Amino acid sequence: MFNEKLAEALNKQMNNEFYSAHSYMAMAAYSEHNNYLGFAHFYLQQAEEERAHGMKIYKYLNDRGVHVKFSALAEPETDYTSIFDTFEKALLQEKEVTKNIYDLTDLAWEHKEHATISFLRWFLDEQVEEEASFETHIEYLKRIGNDQNALFIYENELGKRSAPAE
Repeated sequence: MFNEKLAEALNKQMNNEFYSAHSYMAMAAYSEHNNYLGFAHFYLQQAEEERAHGMKIYKYLNDRGVHVKFSALAEPETDYTSIFDTFEKALLQEKEVTKNIYDLTDLAWEHKEHATISFLRWFLDEQVEEEASFETHIEYLKRIGNDQNALFIYENELGKRSAPAE
């Protein structure tokens, strides 16, 4: 029988992943509203990726015979001061997800749930990539500063992004 505390924590993380998608949709809406269509596209792709992460947990829970439980999503932040602000807040969000995955992994170890430990390794690797990606974007945006031409070129590059297959 699957540990009840771990099942509850995985359900919570699944909902956290869907909230992250919701939050990235809000960042996309901010970007689009301010005519940053490339950044909007980037955040829409990010939202798709987060939904895929939520579905990965959904499928795992079902495979393990755990009842999947959805909860209401909190309203995401919608007021940003700049594109740079969206990237800073996205990095904070990813760091929170990383902490949650660490906590889940610790809980899986505590209950000697080896299949879940193996399952969570993918998420641990993914979070390293996510944090590094946002840190890089933030550094690029710092270098760009107020150079609108460079920002335009960078935005166009991010607008070409396609969500990786999960």
